[in-house]
Amino acid sequence: MKKLRVLVLVHRDLAPKEGITAPEVNPEWRMEWDVVTTLRKRGHELELIEVHDDLRPIRQALDEFKPAIAFNLLEAFDDIVVFDQNVVSYLELLRVPYTGCNPRGLTLARDKALARKLLAYHRIPSPDFTVVPVGRKAVLPRRLTYPLIVKSLTYEASAGISHPHAGHGIRRRAIV
Repeated sequence: MKKLRVLVLVHRDLAPKEGITAPEVNPEWRMEWDVVTTLRKRGHELELIEVHDDLRPIRQALDEFKPAIAFNLLEAFDDIVVFDQNVVSYLELLRVPYTGCNPRGLTLARDKALARKLLAYHRIPSPDFTVVPVGRKAVLPRRLTYPLIVKSLTYEASAGISHPHAGHGIRRRAIV
């Protein structure tokens, strides 16, 4: 197998700790550690970049390290999860091969209602849903009955459910 120069992009708080042969039980950076360890075991040359709110270190690493591919482990930029697609767009603009989904796919997948509409259009079954704008009372269609699961329309896990107006000026809506 050909050995590659791989640029690994991780969130600044999730950089795997150097020199650890086996991480503690479940550190937040376990996935990043697994990826870096596996790539190194396969003989690839790595440069790890801790990314937060500045793209310049990525450009500098591309110019100096000249990787064959960027292994993208980012799930946010500047701690804003909907900005992860912008880093991937940046890699595309620079014509750098990268792992993971393209920016269009990240955008489509992030909007749960749009993703479900696309699935329905292609006759792929998915749960019924409705979108409830922030500050409005939920009016449920007849097809939806309790118990229901409430999720943010665009954020992962349960982010934005308990404090829908918090953070970064992005209006959040819930999908039920």
